[in-house]
Order: sequence, then C-alpha cells, then structure tokens
Amino acid sequence: NAFGMTALFPAASRAAFAGGRMFSRRSVVAARAVAPVASLKGFHDVARARVHLETRARPRAARVAGSSRKQCLATAAVRAPEVSVADTPVLSWRAAVDFKKLKEDPVAAQTNADNRAAVCDINKVVQLYDAFQTLNREVDELRELRNQNSSAMKGKLEPDKRAALIQEGKDLKEKLSAIEGTLQALEYEMQTEGQKVPNDTHPAVPIGGEELAVLRKEVGAQRNFSFEAASHVDIGERLGMFDFETGGKVCGSRFVYLTGAGAMLELALINWAMAKVVSKGFKPMVVPDLVRQQTMEKCGFQPRAENTQVYNIEGTDLCLAGTAEILLGGVYMDEVVAEKDLPIKMAAFSHCFRTEAGAAGSATRGLYRLHQFSKVEMFVIATPEQSDALHDELTEIEQEMYTELGFHFKVLDMSSQDLGAPAYRKFDIEAWMPALGRYGEISSASNCTDYQARRLNIKFRPEAVDGKKQPLKHVHTLNATACAVPRMIITILENFQNEDGSVDVPAPLQPFMGGVTKLTPEVVDAKKEGK
Repeated sequence: NAFGMTALFPAASRAAFAGGRMFSRRSVVAARAVAPVASLKGFHDVARARVHLETRARPRAARVAGSSRKQCLATAAVRAPEVSVADTPVLSWRAAVDFKKLKEDPVAAQTNADNRAAVCDINKVVQLYDAFQTLNREVDELRELRNQNSSAMKGKLEPDKRAALIQEGKDLKEKLSAIEGTLQALEYEMQTEGQKVPNDTHPAVPIGGEELAVLRKEVGAQRNFSFEAASHVDIGERLGMFDFETGGKVCGSRFVYLTGAGAMLELALINWAMAKVVSKGFKPMVVPDLVRQQTMEKCGFQPRAENTQVYNIEGTDLCLAGTAEILLGGVYMDEVVAEKDLPIKMAAFSHCFRTEAGAAGSATRGLYRLHQFSKVEMFVIATPEQSDALHDELTEIEQEMYTELGFHFKVLDMSSQDLGAPAYRKFDIEAWMPALGRYGEISSASNCTDYQARRLNIKFRPEAVDGKKQPLKHVHTLNATACAVPRMIITILENFQNEDGSVDVPAPLQPFMGGVTKLTPEVVDAKKEGK
C-alpha cells in the first residue's frame, strides 16, 4: 500500500520496487560478475550442453545499446564451461515464481508488465526457464547414471570390470561437476529475472498513469473558510507542536520533534487507531524497527536497488523497516496454516523509515514527507476465495475511521502504473488539505494475492474433500493503512483550524487527549523564540 512503500514514493523511485535480488553476502561480488543467458533446446549430449556466460561487468553503455528484448534473448555456445560451482552466485532463497504460467502466455504476461511500467523481459525469463529445465534434466540423468555405476560396483567383480567402472564413475563425476556450476548460475539468473515480473492486475484496474485513477466514493465536502487557511506548519509552530529546527540540528533535514500538543496528538491517534482495529478483530502488535534485507526482498521490495527508499545498516544484513507490512508479512514466513484458521488479521504500530530519494517540491515541506514517522498498519492472511471481500473490508474500515474524524476524502481505484510490484489492486484514500490546495494521500489498501506468499513461503492446507487430503496452496496477503500519523495531523490541523489560531480536536480523539477539545496558542518560551 502507499504507506507500504509504493505510492507514497516519488515516481522516479517507484521503479526500484520491482522484486528482490537474492544472493548471500559472500556471493555479492560473484553475482555482479556473472549473468548467464542460455538456450539449451536440442542439446542432448552433455558435452555440448555448455553455456556461454556473458559478464555483467561490460560498460553500461554497451548494456544499454544491447538492451532490446530481441537482443536480450538467451543464446548458447558450444565451448568449455566457464563457471565452477565455487565461483557461482548463491541463492539465499528462492521465490516460487509461476514460470509455467509465464511460459503458457508470455504475450499476456509482458502486456501486463508493460501496463504497469514494470521493467522486465518475459521472453528472456521463459528462455531461461526452458534452458534451466533442459540442463536440470541432464543433471538428473547424470546423477542416475552415477547411482547405477555405484550399484554396479557392489559385490565381487573382475579387476578389469571394476577398473572400468571406477573410470566410468570418474568420468561421470567430472561431467556432472562441469555443468552443475552452469546450472546453478542459470538458476540464479532465472530467479533474478523472474522476480522482476510484477503481480497480475485486477481486470477492473484502469490502465495507465496515476491521473487515470477511478473515483469509487467521495465523503464530505471541502470546508468554506471565512479566513485564509494557514498551513499545518504555521499552525503547528504557533501551537508549539513542532520543532523542525531542533530536528534539523540534531538529525538533519526532514526530521521533526513533536512537542507538547503535537506529541499528545500523535499518541492519541495511535491509541485511537489501535483500539479501532482491535475492535474489528485484528491482533495488536508492536514490531521491531529493524528487519532482515531478505525478508524485505520477499515482500517485493529492493533494499539494495539504486534510489532505494530503504536505510541499510552497514556491515549487517539488516535495514530499517519502511512499513510494518514487512514485519507482519514475516510472522508466518515458511509456515503452513490450516484453512479453518483463515483469515488471520494482524495490526501493528511501528516507526517507519524512508530515504525519500527523488522527493522534491512543496509537498515535501513540513510533515508531508519525513524520513521517520509513526504508523498503524493492518495485515491479513487469507485464502484466495476470501481476499477480494477482505480488500473491500479493509477499505471500509479506513473509511469508517476517517468519517468519524470528520475528514473530507475520496476513495480511488488506482491505475496500473501506480501499483507496486506486489499489488493486484490498490484503493487509495486522499483527504482534502486546504492549505496545500489539493487532496493528499492518507492511506491505501492493497490485495497482493499470492505474490508475497510465493516469496515468503506461506501456505495453507485446504479442508479435506471426501476424506482425501488436499495439496498445499499459497495464501493471499493484504495490507492497509489504519493511521499514518503525519498525514493525519496535517489533515486535522488544516481542516479544523479556527480564525483565532486554535484547532478543534475531533471528538473520537478527545478521550485520548485527556479530554482536551481545543488546541489553543501557547506562549512560546522566549529563549526558544530567540533561536
């Protein structure tokens, strides 16, 4: 969702979120140096099944010049193997990409990716898959021959016969070793390219850019002010709620200290939001701020990508989480759940960290784009049959919450190019922000179908049919923003301000503010004013 690290990012950086790169730390150098592209169709002789591995190390200009889909198609060369197992990049995890589905209709898959402005080459993925399957069968055949060779050496044998079998075993071992490195490199490339392929797209999603988003619902109306509406920055500073100066001095740009009523309003929003989602059946959690890069990759984000929105912790495999979606998605990673236990609903409070690479303009002023903010996130694990209805349910919860606060907002069915790689469909909610003079996104809800589950390896066991055990299936995952604190504060301050500089506190928040109904201007400390 938007606060799940996709739509809230500047357009220039959204392309970074197209899938995960999957290598262990020890293989980073090798991964950059090796990029196998191969087509082994028709190769039945093991000696000919040698793949020429083109290097990624060639100059960037050369890569760009040869980057058309036709030029990127797999090629084969009959030559000695150039990659040993020891030199091959190692997959630290594998996504259960549906390669068979891509092969069945590559044109539809490429059209879907193009509609979403996702950079991937389906033809290349399919050829890599074919090459991998071909070479993998030959490896299996060699292993079977080795097993037969080992069996044949059992018992008493004539010396000549034993010597022949020993030599045959050595030859088979050499042949197997010669192509296992190539197979491993081929799988690495297949996974890397395959994970660039985005999720399918719901048929109702409008095709094109963000401006084509379809209005699903509008709640309330814009307020008519009898005075000039002040910005949330001016209001907050006048009320002693924000301290951007200290934030900049201590931490740098786009950091803020919430002080006085600002701190109390954040806590009120968090407690109100958590109480609301718990009443809707969600299990409350407070999750860590750090997460493994691998877990982030499995959720469909690229912590190592250029212009990444992720803060990485140097010398570790950890990064600062941009959303609790990632932490909640990891709860059932590598697990099988019973169908009777679905759906599983979780909600978490967390701090979120974003580099905001590429962000610029007036929308970055004040609280709109910060490097760190607080958020309450909803996350659901469900069966495929449940996910569409749950997507609507998540959006209805959001609408109920923002209606209670008195916001004027729109619910949008976002267009294909605004979808992150994991999202099958996404509903955004944009609230009216008077001083900005436009609607600003305050939340979103996404149905990711089985995209994340195929990477996180989350499955469920369907109920038995006629007493027969059913095969495992991947679950569907959904996420939605309950409360992204900075955008909520902006909306409250700008919509509920009064001419005297005070701000009315929405009724649902008043019990969490100690009964305060109105925020009034405070006498700012003279020393603070003199800074």
